[in-house]
Amino acid sequence: MSAENKLREEIARLSKSLFDRGFSVGSAGNISAAVEDGILMTPTNSCLGFLDPAGISKLDRAGNHVSGDKPSKEVFLHRAFYETRPQAGAVVHLHSTFATALSCLADTDPDDCVPPLTPYVVMRVGKVKLLPYVKPGDERMGDMIRALGGRHAAVLLANHGPVVSGRDIASAVYAAEELEETAKLLILLRDAPKRLLTAENVAELNAVFGGY
Repeated sequence: MSAENKLREEIARLSKSLFDRGFSVGSAGNISAAVEDGILMTPTNSCLGFLDPAGISKLDRAGNHVSGDKPSKEVFLHRAFYETRPQAGAVVHLHSTFATALSCLADTDPDDCVPPLTPYVVMRVGKVKLLPYVKPGDERMGDMIRALGGRHAAVLLANHGPVVSGRDIASAVYAAEELEETAKLLILLRDAPKRLLTAENVAELNAVFGGY
C-alpha cells in the first residue's frame, strides 16, 4: 500500500474515532493532511464517521481539486495553516461541544481563550487565539489565520468551533481532543476559583516539550 493510501486509511480511522466519541456530529467538521504533492481533505457534507478512504479529496499545492469527492468548503482554513506553519502536517476542524461553547462566551479572552489549566494543553495545543465570527465558508477566515503569521497552532472560530494543526494526523487529532477536554474543564469550573499554571510553569513546559 502506498504512503498516500495508508494516510487515507488513517484519516478515515481517526475521523471515525472522533465521530464515535461525540467530537463530531452529522456532517460537521473537516480534516486534512499534507502529502508530498498536495493535501488530502475530507469531502464536503461528509460524515466523519463514515468516510470512504478512496473518496477523500485530493488537492494540489495551489488548492486545485485533483481527485476524489469535492473537498470541504472550508479548505482555505486548512491551506492557511499549511502556508504559515511549515511544521504542520495535518489540520482538524471540529464543532466539538465544549470548545464551541467557549467560542460563544462573551467574556472569553480573544488573545488567550484557553488558559493554562493543565500541562497537557500547554504541551499539545499552546496559546489559542479567538478569531472574530464570519459565516461558514467565508474565505476571510483563511485571511485571519494567515495574519497570525504561524504563531498559533490552534484557534477558536467565534460561535463556530476549534481549528487545530499538528505535525501529523495523529498529533492534530490528539491536540484537538486535548483542547476539547480542557474547554470542558473550563466550563465545569467556570464559577469556581481556579489555580492556573504560572508563567514559570508554562515556560518550563515549552522549553522541555515545545514544538506543537
